[in-house]
Amino acid sequence: MKILLTGANGYIGQRLIPVLLEQGHHVTCCVRDKGRFNRENNYPVDVIEADFLQPCENCHFPTDIDAAYYLVHSMSSKGNFGDKEARSAHRFLELLAPTDCKQLIYLTGIVNEKELSRHLESRLQVENILSEGPVPLTALRAGIIVGSGSASFEIIRDIVEKLPIMVTPRWLNTRCQPIAIRDVIYFLCRVLGKENTYNHNFDIAGPAILTYKQMLLQYAEVRKLKRLIITLPVMTPRLSSYWLYFITSTSYPLAVNLVDSMKIDVTARPNTLAEELAIRLIPYKKAVSLAFDKIEQNLVISSWKDSFSSVNTPQIWMKNVEVPAFGCLKDEQLLSVEGDTAPVMANIWRIGGNNGWYYANALWKIRGFLDKLVGGVGLRRGRTNTSDLHSGDALDFWRVLIADKKQHRLLLFAEMKLPGEAWLEFQIIEKDHKQWLKQTATFRPRGLWGRLYWYSMLPFHYFIFSGMIRKLVSRIPVTDKKT
Repeated sequence: MKILLTGANGYIGQRLIPVLLEQGHHVTCCVRDKGRFNRENNYPVDVIEADFLQPCENCHFPTDIDAAYYLVHSMSSKGNFGDKEARSAHRFLELLAPTDCKQLIYLTGIVNEKELSRHLESRLQVENILSEGPVPLTALRAGIIVGSGSASFEIIRDIVEKLPIMVTPRWLNTRCQPIAIRDVIYFLCRVLGKENTYNHNFDIAGPAILTYKQMLLQYAEVRKLKRLIITLPVMTPRLSSYWLYFITSTSYPLAVNLVDSMKIDVTARPNTLAEELAIRLIPYKKAVSLAFDKIEQNLVISSWKDSFSSVNTPQIWMKNVEVPAFGCLKDEQLLSVEGDTAPVMANIWRIGGNNGWYYANALWKIRGFLDKLVGGVGLRRGRTNTSDLHSGDALDFWRVLIADKKQHRLLLFAEMKLPGEAWLEFQIIEKDHKQWLKQTATFRPRGLWGRLYWYSMLPFHYFIFSGMIRKLVSRIPVTDKKT
């Protein structure tokens, strides 16, 4: 079959592509940034570029597609993301109408309670919009998805791994029905072409109903950790959001939406879809164990932290990857590399996350903590893969713009709170018949406060950046540190 896959750069999309290809389907991926997708993927797929929130006269879907997946999502967005998601869905249907598509598959949330969170209301609204389109809709409604790199799993992981004693909000007693990411992919693939699923919605979930507290404790059992959880009835939604924001790697807007959703039971209506599709549902603890198998083998395919929100991320970051020169302040370090450059490249590609920044890590942690205090992302996001980087990856409080081993270049853009914009670049260059590591920190200040910030940080920059480049050029390859 010929498949159109939207959201192909996202957490679910990246997991779905290889499975669809393995089943022999011809896949066309629809992404907002064609350049980023092509740089980071070697899949034998066609790629088209479209932003459903922006006017595009030249955007067209292939007319001969048999089925389409709608995997566009904006939960971490600021403002009224419901309106934006509705506009996105309407625009998608306009592009889909002229095609021969026979089935539209949409992954959404479980919406069985009378009162829904803003996030779940938005998901239901999008489902209703898609169901009114010209193509029969199969809607799969899931709750918490458990898998390496998923937002839910990484937040649970953050909480349990870091806190032996937890004083938690009362919503930890809310019930949910988690499902393994492997089962989600099975459902998405196996409903393909099943006419008895057309114009229907199905709740998909794991075999057990658990409270969030039980999920944390069972995670701890899998990890062989002893944890004590005390729930407080007095924590307001705002305090709960701050608690989640400071404890985990989530952003504050996402924390607000998660807390809003976690106050509502998310349990599935009974159905026989799993049996009809021959899917043996994976228990929660087994799903956690499978996730850690991937993590320990460094085989995490995708992470929610690496996915760009359709309304949160200015695309100019990915389109304009040349570092500006006009009006910028710079710290440039140059150090010769004796012999083979491979160990230096390996050190660069392992920077951040559990390995730290090789020099003055305490100062990096303080900077990350201060960033969290003012609403930034801090250092908690870490990195998805311990030894490899790709364009678009989250790397502590940086975003990877370019990760080009052939050109010996790594370019990072700062996502911390700053009175300006900042880039950090590593390049191996040839000069005077020698190999050199060039390390450049570039800052484009925003007004007087931006310039005052830069000059106040100059002593720290000189100390940190000079020490970091010396460590990177060291011939001793940096090995992974244990968490």
